[in-house]
Amino acid sequence: FEDMAATATHDAGIWRIPDGDKIYAAALHSSTSTDMTADEIHAIGVAEVARIESEMDAILVAQGLTEGSVSARVKQLMADPVHIFPNTDEGRKEMLSYLVELNDEVMAKAGAYFITLPPQKLEIVRVPEYSQDSSPGGYYNPPALDGSRPGRFYINQKNTADNPRWTLPTLLYHEAAPGHHFQLSASQLIKDVPLLRKVSPFGAYSEGWALYAERIAKTDMNMYASDPLGDLGRLQAEMFRAVRLVVDTGMHAKRWSREEAIAYMLDKTGNTEDEVTREIERYVVWPGQATSYKTGQLAILKMRAKAEAELGEAFDLKRFHELVLMNGAMPLGILEKTVDDWIADEKGG
Repeated sequence: FEDMAATATHDAGIWRIPDGDKIYAAALHSSTSTDMTADEIHAIGVAEVARIESEMDAILVAQGLTEGSVSARVKQLMADPVHIFPNTDEGRKEMLSYLVELNDEVMAKAGAYFITLPPQKLEIVRVPEYSQDSSPGGYYNPPALDGSRPGRFYINQKNTADNPRWTLPTLLYHEAAPGHHFQLSASQLIKDVPLLRKVSPFGAYSEGWALYAERIAKTDMNMYASDPLGDLGRLQAEMFRAVRLVVDTGMHAKRWSREEAIAYMLDKTGNTEDEVTREIERYVVWPGQATSYKTGQLAILKMRAKAEAELGEAFDLKRFHELVLMNGAMPLGILEKTVDDWIADEKGG
């Protein structure tokens, strides 16, 4: 390490190495499966951060939280014990029961929005204690291809205060129904496509769908009708993904320092400095990957808006979802062509 330290630099971005700009452009293309430039992605991120911040502020004001920045008020709400499950075995069981209840509620509505519902069972379980220190707040493992194992949504319960009640709905909609569980489980049912497309290696597609699922839980399925704080949790999660667009391109294309990126993320998200530092250091060593989530969501929303505009009253949301989910994972450009072909067929039909 001493030998390496002599030649090391504090610069965080990949721009610092020979052909770094070309390498980053390739990384963005690989992660987003689009040809968007770093400048375009950065501008989208800045605009999305401003939009989301405004929507979060409106909810916070309606809840009587008017003093301080949006992120400061979110931190205040995160620490409010009234929203935190007890950090005990009983409290953890209560949290799991709440998540099961949420999943049951969304599944009861899903038939109105989807043609194919995953027949595979979903289990909601605690992240094993031996791995909780290095695990995220929640994640999803798809069912075994041979049906020997169900899909599982894992929730990290090392400290229940990390996941206040109002943050849990959007986490469930992302990881379980109608997010990853719908996309990854349903893809296993597709006939006559390569295994590659069933296991979904295209991050912008799979994560884009999960973020799209968070959005339709509000806009279509009306899951937050009586839960404004749950909607705040949705926006907080969306803010996190929008900020990623800004800081990733900021460091790797606009020559932001590591510290500038940390400061921006702290200011906008309400996360702790430790959480933000871990995130930023991940982006330093994995250029471009963090841009895939929000890029994918916005692409799917744009495709849907185009289909709605061109088909008018003939637009069928269930059939649109079937088209996106039941053709297997693919780059966004190919998905866009698939949607365009479907629109043309619907017009000609």
